[in-house]
Amino acid sequence: MKVPLLDLKAQYRPLKKELDEALIRIAASQYFVMGPEIKQLESEICSKLDVSHAIGVSSGTDALLIALMTIGIKPGDEVIVPTYSFFATAGVVSRLAATPIFTDIDPVTYNIDVEDIEKRITSRTKAIIPVHLYGQCADMKPIMELARKHNLKVIEDGAQAITAQYKDGRCAGTIGDIGCFSFFPSKNLGCFGDGGMVVTNDTELGDLLRIMRVHGGKPKYFHKFIGGNFRLDTIQAAVLSVKLPHLDAWSEKRRRNADLYNKLFLKAGLAEKTGLTYFDDNNKVQLPKAVYEDLGLKNHHIYNQYVIRVQNRDELMALLKSKDIGCEIYYPVPFHKQECFEDLMKDPANNMDFDQYPHADYAAAHSIALPVYPELEEQQIRHIVKTISEFIQT
Repeated sequence: MKVPLLDLKAQYRPLKKELDEALIRIAASQYFVMGPEIKQLESEICSKLDVSHAIGVSSGTDALLIALMTIGIKPGDEVIVPTYSFFATAGVVSRLAATPIFTDIDPVTYNIDVEDIEKRITSRTKAIIPVHLYGQCADMKPIMELARKHNLKVIEDGAQAITAQYKDGRCAGTIGDIGCFSFFPSKNLGCFGDGGMVVTNDTELGDLLRIMRVHGGKPKYFHKFIGGNFRLDTIQAAVLSVKLPHLDAWSEKRRRNADLYNKLFLKAGLAEKTGLTYFDDNNKVQLPKAVYEDLGLKNHHIYNQYVIRVQNRDELMALLKSKDIGCEIYYPVPFHKQECFEDLMKDPANNMDFDQYPHADYAAAHSIALPVYPELEEQQIRHIVKTISEFIQT
C-alpha cells in the first residue's frame, strides 16, 4: 500500500472550485502585488489569532529576517536559538552578521530548553527565538520572564504551529514581541508556493514591519530605514483566505490521526507511554507527547509533524521507503554540527562546545516523521504501524 508523507492533491480536490475561482479572479484583476486580498488575509489572521497586527510577507524565512531587522539586530549582536530546528531559524541571524547562540532542546517536546537559555545570555545578547516545533508551543512563560529580566526581545518561530495554543490559551506567535509563520505548502495552512506572516500586539513594531516590508520606504521612494522586498503575493493571500476556514478541522484530523497512531503502537506493545525521555530498548517506540493535552484547549497541538523515536532509525526509514511509505527526518543535523557554523563553534568567545547538546543529538539520530496529514485514512495508519511492528520485532 502506497502512503505518501503528504498528499496535497487530496486537500485540493474538495476546494478546487473555490481555489480556481480565486486564481481566476486575481488573473482577471491583474493586481498581483499588494492587492486587496492581502489586507483581507491580514485581517482574518488577526481575528483568528486574536492579535492586533498581521503583516503578510514573502516566506517564513523572510518573516524571521524582517522580524530581526525590525528589532534592530546588528553585526556582533547575539541571538539565542535552539540547535534543533529548520535552518532558517539560525540562518537569518547569520545573514545579519549577528551570532546565533545555540541551546539544547527539551527531550520530550523537542522545543527549546528553557533552563539552557539563561546560561547563554551575555552582554551581547539581544533576542531569543523559541521555536514551536512540530506544532506544539514552547514553554513561553519562563522564556518571557527571562527576556524581561535581561531586556531581550522574543521572536517566536511559529512556522509549524499556526493556531497552536500555549497552556494559557494564547496562540503561538502572539506571546513574544513578534511572531513568525510560514505558509509553505506542507504547513497546516499552506499556499501555492512560498508565503509567510509576521504578527505583533505592539503598534510601533507593526508599523515598522509594514515599512520594512517595502524596502524601508515611507512614503514610497523615501527611505529612513533599509528594509527589503518582503511582500506576500496577492495570489497566495487569496489561496490562504480560501483555506483558512478549514484550518481548525484539518488540525483536529491531524490530532485524531496522532491519537490513532498512539493507540495502535500501545496496543501492539511497541510503546509504553508517550513522553519518554530516553530508553535503550530496541523493541519499543518513543511516542510524541502533547504536554498541554489535558488543559481543555482547542488546539493544544496541531501536529504539523508526527515524530517518533526509534533505535535503528535509518534502517527503519530505508524499509518504509522501500514499501512506498512516506517518511522524513526532521532534522538530521543540528546547527552545532553544521559545516557552515564550524568556525562559530570553535570560537571560545561563544562558549559553545559540541558536547553541550545531548538531547538534540539524540533526536537527530533517532527521530523520524510519519504521515499525519488530514486526509490520511485509518487503513493507511494501520498499515504503517504494522510495518513498523514487523521491523522492530524481527
